[in-house]
Amino acid sequence: MEKLLFTSESVTEGHPDKLCDAVSDAILDACIQQDPMSRVACETASCTGFILVTGEITTKAQLDIPAIVRKTALEIGYDDGKKGLDGNSCAVMVSIDKQSADIAMGVDKALEAKEGELTDNLDTGAGDQGMMFGYATNETEEYMPYPIALAHKLAFQLTKVRKDGTLTYLRPDGKTQVSVEYDEAGKPVRLEAVVLSTQHDEDVTQEQIHEDIKKYVFDPILPKDMIDDETKFFINPTGRFVIGGPHGDAGLTARYVAKNLVAAGFADRCEIQLSYAIGVAQPTSIMVDTFGTGKLADDRIVEIVRENFDLRPAGIIKMLDLRRPIYRQTAAYGHFGRTDIKLPWEALDKVEDLKKYL
Repeated sequence: MEKLLFTSESVTEGHPDKLCDAVSDAILDACIQQDPMSRVACETASCTGFILVTGEITTKAQLDIPAIVRKTALEIGYDDGKKGLDGNSCAVMVSIDKQSADIAMGVDKALEAKEGELTDNLDTGAGDQGMMFGYATNETEEYMPYPIALAHKLAFQLTKVRKDGTLTYLRPDGKTQVSVEYDEAGKPVRLEAVVLSTQHDEDVTQEQIHEDIKKYVFDPILPKDMIDDETKFFINPTGRFVIGGPHGDAGLTARYVAKNLVAAGFADRCEIQLSYAIGVAQPTSIMVDTFGTGKLADDRIVEIVRENFDLRPAGIIKMLDLRRPIYRQTAAYGHFGRTDIKLPWEALDKVEDLKKYL
C-alpha cells in the first residue's frame, strides 16, 4: 500500500506574523479588560523598524496603544535592532477608526430580532459573513492531529530554551515542520521528516546549532518510538538565519463542538463547518463530517449539535465566556490543543450531556 504522509507547521512567537497577532491580541485584551463590550477588529503590520496598528475599534477603554505595542514586542524578545526590531525605539503608527455604522446596525440587533423571531436578549447579529471549520481527532491527548500537535510542541520548546537562557544565541524568529506517515487505518506510525529553522546570532556555527537543537529541542519532544533510520532531520536547511523577524518579511467554536463530540465517543474524527451571514444571528449552515468513523449519521449529529450548542454570536460569547482578556496568550503556539493554558474552547464540559445520545 502507498504510504500516506501529512505535514503541518508551526511558528514561534517571534515570527513576524505572530508578532503582529500578539500585538493585535494584546490590544484586544486591554480593551476587554476595561470594557467587556468592546468591539475590536484590530490589524497589525510590521516591517523593518516599524509596527502599524490599524482597524476598527469601538470601546470605552482608555488605551496607550504605542505602549502596548512596545511592551508586546519586548516580551517576545525584540529588544535590539540586530534581531530585526527593537521595541524600545521602533516607530509605532496607529490608525484606528470606529466600527462602521452600517455593520453596527446589524450587530446591535439581529435580523431575527427585528422580525420578532428572537425572544431572549441574545440577539446580537454576526459582525460579518464567513465560514468556520472545527476539527478534532483522538490520535493525541489534545484531540489534535499528530503532525500539528508535535510541530507546536517543538516551536514552544524552541522558544523556551531561548527565553530561559539555555541557548543564549537564539533570536526570536523560528519555524517547525513535521511530516507524519499514517497507516491504512489512518493511525500515525512514524515520523517521515522534521524541519526546524531558527534565527540566531552571527557568531555561532551551524554545527553548534545542529548539536544544541538535537539535544535541547528534538530529544525532549520527539517520541523515540516514532523515529527510525529513514526519518529525516533538517535544521536551518538554508545554512544561515541571522536576518529574521520583521526585517526578513512582512508579516473557536467549531473546534469546541468537534472536540466534545469526539471526546464523547461520537466519532474518532470530526470536522465542523459553521457559516454565517452578516447581520443574522443563527448560522446559515452547520456541516458535520466524521469521515466514516461516526457512531451516528452525520445529519443526526447536526441535530444534536443544534440542541446542545447555542451557535448565535451572543450565544457563543456567553457559552464560552469570551468577554475576558485571554487572547494575548494564544497569539503563538496555536489556539487549539493547548495544555499549558486554560482556554474555554478546549473545555470538555459538554461530554456527559452528549453521551446520552449514544
